[in-house]
Order: sequence, then C-alpha cells, then structure tokens
Amino acid sequence: MIRFTLLAGILFLGCTSLLWCGPPQPTLSPLVRVVDLGLGESTEVALCDGMKVQVKLLDLEETRDSIRDAVRIARVHVEIDGRKVWLTSGNYNLPVTVGKAQIDCPITKGPTTNSNGDHWGLEKDARLRLWPAGSPLFLPGKFVYPIQHRWFVSATQMANEPVFNNAEESQKVRSIYYHYGLDFGGAEILTKVVAATDGLVVSAGTAVLPGYADTPVATRYDVIYLLDAQGWYYRYSHLHSFVEGVRVGAKVKAGQQLGLLGKEGASGGWSHLHLDIFCRQPSGKWGCQEAYAFVWEAYRKQYDPKLIAVARPHQFLAAGETAMLDGGKSWSADGKIVRYQWTFTDGAKAEGVRVQRKYARPGYYSEILKVTDAAGRSDYDFAVVVVAERDHPERVAPALHVAYFPSFAIHPGDAVTFKARMFGATQGEERWDFGDGTPQAVTQSSRSAEPHAKDGYAVISHRYERPGDYLVRVERKNDLGWPAIGRVHVPVGADTK
Repeated sequence: MIRFTLLAGILFLGCTSLLWCGPPQPTLSPLVRVVDLGLGESTEVALCDGMKVQVKLLDLEETRDSIRDAVRIARVHVEIDGRKVWLTSGNYNLPVTVGKAQIDCPITKGPTTNSNGDHWGLEKDARLRLWPAGSPLFLPGKFVYPIQHRWFVSATQMANEPVFNNAEESQKVRSIYYHYGLDFGGAEILTKVVAATDGLVVSAGTAVLPGYADTPVATRYDVIYLLDAQGWYYRYSHLHSFVEGVRVGAKVKAGQQLGLLGKEGASGGWSHLHLDIFCRQPSGKWGCQEAYAFVWEAYRKQYDPKLIAVARPHQFLAAGETAMLDGGKSWSADGKIVRYQWTFTDGAKAEGVRVQRKYARPGYYSEILKVTDAAGRSDYDFAVVVVAERDHPERVAPALHVAYFPSFAIHPGDAVTFKARMFGATQGEERWDFGDGTPQAVTQSSRSAEPHAKDGYAVISHRYERPGDYLVRVERKNDLGWPAIGRVHVPVGADTK
C-alpha cells in the first residue's frame, strides 16, 4: 500500500501525451437513455436497440417526514406507449418492465427544493431512465461489484436517503443532504475496494491530470477518480489507503484493487466506500448517474446468489409515530418468495411483506427480516428505524455501525473480526450477542467525536463452531438511556453469497 502523503507529491505540470491534455473522447455508448420531464410533458425516446417509445409524466407524489420536512418517498405516475405505471424514486428500487421498455426514476424535484447542493443536474419535475425490455442495464462484461464483500454485509446509504437523521440537525441547517451515489459499509482497513470498470485514473489523492477543470473531478486526499470509455466519471471516496501503482495517468481494469476501505475525508466517521458516477445529464449539467441497479446486476452475475432479502431504506420518525417496514424489494432466483417473517427489537413477531410498527421511545433500532423462497432457502436483512424526540431536538438519537470480515466462505472454527462504533454517546459499552449461545462480550468504541480517530472502532474476534446463519446483535445506550442496536448476518459453513 502507498499512503496519501506520497501520492500528494505527484504532479503533472504539462501534457506529456495527447491523452493527458484533457479527457479522451468516449468510445462506448451507454445502454441507458435518460430524459427529464415536467408534469404533463411527453417525449419520444429512442432506446439503445433503435426501438422508440412515447413517455409521459402524469403525476408526482412526494411524502416528507414530520421532523425535518425531508422527502422520504417520491412516486411518479408515468405512461409509456399508453400503459400507465407508478414508480418509486430511488431508495433501492430497480427498473420495471412496461411494454417494450424497462424504466426507473432516480430523482424527482422535491429534494432539490431544500437540498444542500445540486448533485443531480435536474431542472424539471422528474428524471426517467429507459432500457429495452430484457436488456442488461450496463454494457455486458464492463461493470463489476466495487467492493469485495457479501451483499448488504453492513450498513448502506443509497440514493435519495436524507443523511442527517437527528432532529437536532434540523435546528442547525435548513438544507438537507439527500444522499447521492452509493455507500457500502464495511470493515475498516480489511475490506478491499476494486474498480467497477476499466478506466483511466484522472486523479488520485490531490494529484490530477491536466485539462480536467470542466469535469466533476474534485481532488481530496482519500479520493480516486476514474474515467471510463463511456465518458462517465467514478469517484471512490473515504479510502484508508491506495494500492501501489494506482496513480494519475494509469489505466486500471475492472476488478483491479484500488485500495482499502476507510473512514477518511467527509465520511462522518463510519467506515464505508462512497461510490459516485457523474455524467452529462439532459439539462446539460454534470449530474449523478444512479448506480444501485448497476451494482445489483453486477453482484448477481458475479456471485450468483439464489435469494436476497431487502428491508431497506432506513426509516426516520418521531416517537409515537408508526413506521411501515417493507420487505417487498427482496428477490428470489426462482421468482417466488413464500414467507416474510419479522422479529422486532422487543421480541415481538409479525408476518407479511409490509408490516406497521409503532415506536414509543427514541433510539436506533434494527428489525430482522427473514425471507424464505419456494425452494426453502432463507436470507436475512435488517430494517433500521431511527426514532427522534420531537419536543427536544437537542437530544440526539444515537447510532451504531457494525461490520465484520471476512464475509465470504466462513467455515466453522474460522476467526471472524467484528468492528463496531457508537455515535452520539460518551458513556457505556457495546454488548455483543453473537447469536450462537455463547456468553455476551463487551467492548467500548472510542468516546472521541473525531471522525478519523484511529481507535474509533472497537474490535473483537469470534469463532463459530457449527455451520448456520448467525444474527449478531450489538447494543449500547446513550447518556439518556436511549438504545442503539446494530445487527449483522453471518452465514457460516456455506459458500453461497
């Protein structure tokens, strides 16, 4: 590994080749077609296979939370060649097939009205993306899963989720950071980050190629930018370190390691990869190209999972309000999930694709979803519910990040490294239940509020003696006694992904 301080000294003061005098011309065309529409507006879209469809934006519905007035759910009513469909924007939703096309809605105008920045380049009411029915979403063989761990192994933060959850934050700022790009939580310094595509390294740390002023590139010591053959820019942020040889002007291959996962830069102190894709949008501005569908497609092709439970995005509400927990984004290769089982923090249980749950006390809760398909396979995910105290916004709800390594091919007797960090508390300890009947363990993550504290995460090792699916629970309370509960799913004894 080569540290950022070494890379910072690499400067290119002149054009040593025509390539380095500015961005090369794209040599590949994306499969996706993108249009921005106002309410009542329609347009004809030529898909990548030459087929044409008529698309119209009929309606837009946006639901905001009662604490921050942040858009939590946005839905658009769209007509394609006379067929009408409702789409939910972003938030772990995949394209749906309507007639000759697949379509999704990555962003609507609501988040642009109280956002902290223009990350999407959207000037109309909604953005729609289209592909031919049955088409891959990304050029075949050109995109890989950008991090070497199992799907949903830790916390995530995907497009359109408002980042600042605490009620206190609404008193400090009027604008909201609606997340753009993808956050993949993982184990600091242990998890490898790889290039999602073939690309040219246009910046690494503070070094950048000449001629990239009118591009999305914004250097920072923990960030790498790659440019692919479509003319798309990929930003890899919060890296702990870079791999030797990843330097400006170098060309990398999809799947090549770029560095190790960290919590550097503007990470907020939790270890994760933030991956953005930026390209020119219909407005002519640079804007985010939502990548969740691409990583979903890539993961399925690489690892061939048979079942994926999805209980996300996270929920945010005031004490006394009711959350709607949704497992409907879960997926089975056999096409049919036959059972959805929920287990709540207090031990209560429920069944159904969607269930309602009222929360009387502030805290950070992680509710278990177990899905079972027609073949009898099961998978797990966790619905995070952040509950705030409306009348005392200065009292911050706690949060807890849990991760582990390795996540693939864990066998009985293998050592598994777990990491956890508490946010919003200065007292107390983390209590670990590893889900296998062994005695609880105790750790204490850093009390420092410094995001980059080297001892920020508590580290503990555990070995499982028998094969099985283990649900790990970590709990710590803040100074007010409000709980923060984190969970991870550890499959042992099988190589399934």
